[in-house]
Amino acid sequence: MNTLAIAPSSLVALLICCTACSKLAASVDTAPQPASPVTVPPLVEGGISIAAVSPRISDRFATSRGELALTPIHHASFLLEIAGKAIYLDPTNDGSVAGLPKADWILVTDIHPDHLDETGIANVRKEGTVLVGPPAVDAQKKMDVVVAAGSTKDFGIFSVESVPAYNLVRGPAAGQLYHTKGRGVGYVLTFGETRIYVSGDTECTPEMRALSRIDVAFVCMNLPYTMTPPEATACLDAFKPKVVFPYHYRNSNLDDLRPAPPVEVRRRTWY
Repeated sequence: MNTLAIAPSSLVALLICCTACSKLAASVDTAPQPASPVTVPPLVEGGISIAAVSPRISDRFATSRGELALTPIHHASFLLEIAGKAIYLDPTNDGSVAGLPKADWILVTDIHPDHLDETGIANVRKEGTVLVGPPAVDAQKKMDVVVAAGSTKDFGIFSVESVPAYNLVRGPAAGQLYHTKGRGVGYVLTFGETRIYVSGDTECTPEMRALSRIDVAFVCMNLPYTMTPPEATACLDAFKPKVVFPYHYRNSNLDDLRPAPPVEVRRRTWY
């Protein structure tokens, strides 16, 4: 019988090769597998769940009730968020609210359609949303809470004080005003010790000049309906907020808004 003869050197080489193959197979079989996805809880800052707030926040303010976040929307409309709650001012259908939370409160300042916009309200309203407005607004669309000029309402996390908003001299014709006293309002929203003023449609009235301890102000300035940036400047120099956002300023030259230091002017995108 013929037998296959294998040289000793060849046998050694074959054994080394087989051993290496066995180690390679073992290394493949025991290679680490991808880890399972890890769920990370949402980041929370100043009492606000960052995952739950607007993705378009422009500014944040520290308050004793938590961090207050601002999202400009359009013209007179913006969103404030604090502690996971959403407060809309004059929501309008002209501005996108895509990706924004539904409203816990909606504050309306006047009966004109750039303030009282039923479609804009419907876009952000949910079950349980509280509508807040002055009597003239309530007469056109039922409000849940009516705040006459000079009155204050407490909503727990914040309170609302209404401030008269009206024209002094401007109107559509002699003896007429675009905004008569007693109809529209502005608001002072107080979050702990932090006070936010929203002017609504107004000129530089004695009530605005008399404001005190305002941390952040939203002040209108567009002709022919409200006031010019220099007129707004005069009012800001009177009540001296720490920060002012020009809003409701369509076609105005914001370079003419020049309050004296230490008032800080912050321009944001409203149009």
